[in-house]
Amino acid sequence: MLQPETTGCWPPVDQRIIDHLVRTVGTLPEQANARDLLRAVAWMAREQLAQRWVETQRLESRSKARRIYYLSMEFLIGRTLGNALQALDLHEAVSEVVARDGRQLADVLEQEPDAALGNGGLGRLAACFLDSMATLELPAWGYGMRYEYGMFAQSIHDGQQVELPDSWLENGTPWEFERPEIDYDVCFGGWVEHDGGDSMRWRPHDELRAKAFDMVIPGHGTGRVATLRLWKAAAPAHLDLEAFNRGDFARAAEFKNRFEGISWVLYPNDSTPAGRELRLRQEYFFVSASLQDIVVRHLAEHATLANLADRVAIHLNDTHPAVAVPELMRLLVDVHSMTWDAAWAQCKQVFSYTNHTLMPEALETWPVALVQHLLPRHFEIILHINHQLLEQAQRAAPGDLGLLSRISIIDEAGERRVRMAHLCIAGSHRVNGVSQLHSDLMRQTIFADFARLVPERFDNKTNGVTPRRWLAQANPPLTRLVDEAIGNGWRRDLEQLRRLAPLASDPAFVGAFERAKRQNKERLAVYLARTVGVALDPTALFDVQVKRIHEYKRQLLNVLHLISRYRAILAQPNRDWVPRCAIFAGKAASSYDMAKLIIRLIHDVGRTINEDKRVRDLLKVVFVPNYGVSAAELIMPAADLSEQISTAGTEASGTGNMKLALNGALTIGTEDGANIEIRDAVGADNIFIFGLNAAQVAHLRAHGYDAKERYWQNDALKRALDDIAQGRFSRDQPERYRPVVDSLLLYGDYYLLLADYAPYVEAQQRVDALRQNRPQWTRMAIAHVAAMGPFSSDRAVRQYADGIWNVRRVG
Repeated sequence: MLQPETTGCWPPVDQRIIDHLVRTVGTLPEQANARDLLRAVAWMAREQLAQRWVETQRLESRSKARRIYYLSMEFLIGRTLGNALQALDLHEAVSEVVARDGRQLADVLEQEPDAALGNGGLGRLAACFLDSMATLELPAWGYGMRYEYGMFAQSIHDGQQVELPDSWLENGTPWEFERPEIDYDVCFGGWVEHDGGDSMRWRPHDELRAKAFDMVIPGHGTGRVATLRLWKAAAPAHLDLEAFNRGDFARAAEFKNRFEGISWVLYPNDSTPAGRELRLRQEYFFVSASLQDIVVRHLAEHATLANLADRVAIHLNDTHPAVAVPELMRLLVDVHSMTWDAAWAQCKQVFSYTNHTLMPEALETWPVALVQHLLPRHFEIILHINHQLLEQAQRAAPGDLGLLSRISIIDEAGERRVRMAHLCIAGSHRVNGVSQLHSDLMRQTIFADFARLVPERFDNKTNGVTPRRWLAQANPPLTRLVDEAIGNGWRRDLEQLRRLAPLASDPAFVGAFERAKRQNKERLAVYLARTVGVALDPTALFDVQVKRIHEYKRQLLNVLHLISRYRAILAQPNRDWVPRCAIFAGKAASSYDMAKLIIRLIHDVGRTINEDKRVRDLLKVVFVPNYGVSAAELIMPAADLSEQISTAGTEASGTGNMKLALNGALTIGTEDGANIEIRDAVGADNIFIFGLNAAQVAHLRAHGYDAKERYWQNDALKRALDDIAQGRFSRDQPERYRPVVDSLLLYGDYYLLLADYAPYVEAQQRVDALRQNRPQWTRMAIAHVAAMGPFSSDRAVRQYADGIWNVRRVG
């Protein structure tokens, strides 16, 4: 139990934890369990964060600094306490206090749920960027949604994904600061009144309240913080009292739920009209509240909007916040009586936009009818913006009607739709991709016309990850080794990892590196034995593919290789095989049937292989359910091989590839996204690149591709597909995976799995050959870690701050 030291001297951290156990948690210290300790330590950390927040806001307000406002539908921040203790330099002190109770701090930290504020790379990038903004002492705010249930908690029943509510706020959270004095009206529907002149008045049909909740994002090695302001939807009244009084209780509750459901779930199922409408309502709700808040803060400090662009930079993280462009115009023109031309000049200097996809089908668009119905005034503003855009294009290329059609914000082909990416480009002064390849292809393909019309707007900013979370926090064994070798300055200057490169030839360091990796693999093996019931040998190669389940990410290509490997082991059981554990994790969107079917196939193939005693421990397959930040912090330090095998030209950048490499995993991947820059950093001899590049993919698609020809030409591939098609892995339902096979053989194999199968298998054979030489494998792993300096989110944020936002450190 927690007790004061016998000297009677209470170190401050001891006293504060015990005080919170008694006064905040309401329990006796000697009766405190791990969850009680979590809450007490969190409230102790919260006190210091609150003080830092107040001091940061005072400094920024007094200096009237230009701020960056980062708008994102996702902020995948993960657990907060471990990161907060590292930033506050309290980790060791709290560990010592908890140890007196016979506990480990890791067990206490395990009690905290992940904040369900995001799903994948988009949200994790936003979280890394906020960490870096605070660490670099930039005046920064993130704006997003306070989802009560996140996307969903993924459960696996009989190999199938089941979506459950992710009730991360069920027991409350000490990390949010409710701001009851800050709320804004957000309106929908209705009509627009015209007075015959330039004046417009929106007469909305629905009105709800946006309530603010703040989370403090601490910087590391500094007392500065960033703010993450999240919005919760609230009904304009708590219930329909008239309906309640006449006994219609269901109607009274429906009134409240109709409004407050907007902030319940991240990315509602948009396969239905109601789901699509809810998603657009979400996007406008958080954008409107955020823009109103930004304008109010600016006026409080400057008393005029004439200098808005001088003091405000708003960044659109993908197209989800695109409606911010017409919303700012509405606020400036309709609410604050600015002329259109003056408002538009401000707007174009305020906004910048990051694109995160090269796939035209993934670019967000909304039916004109839906936008008109929900946001009639904004639709008028969009039409005006589009008119100006088309006039500009017509002056640049007179008579080119095809150009006008391609760049128009309104897509007139078929059902008229609003192109949100086009709206972002029209309203922004900078548009960037997130890897050099992605930015080049963006200019050459999906936005080629814009790049010719306004080439000065297009830029590249390769993604990055925070080393504080993805090495210092996630990988204690490797962190201790790196600190001993080169000191701890790499946490704020990741380029210092280059000093590890010469140590790859030091046998003592190589041995210590291998031991650190072994500790991480043992930790993951214990976790998987407990959670999924599969025993993994830590001496085997841990082959990891963890990311959103999607056809373009090609988990299915990985599965085809595993089936071929399984067959080869049965055919040659006495061959000198490298034992391998294939580890998958990721969620499929609730309406994405093919992705869900791939998850089930992974489970069925894994069950067949894992239960086949002839395979022994030469091959294991495991799927980790409910993948999120905390699961990633376990998996990535344990990985030996990082699977980055998307079809070239489809992955914008990736950040999982960076996190895995930072933790000493070798990369097997295509020439896609940031894989190319990782290859250039680590050296072509230290990475396993295979398959078609983006130009070859485009050429193959343009000149014809026969998937069946690849099927007939490669016996191992044919056998693997036949096994799937004939029900070898689904004997209870032999036709279960016919849609998977048909997508490849009958419907064109759009993501070219069969074209890349043979090169992928050959690359995996090179992996096996290298793994036989363990010292050389480890030297290459060290080379990966040593080369990761350019992939820090600190570097990325500095480049954004200097080249796009024009935001400087304050103080």
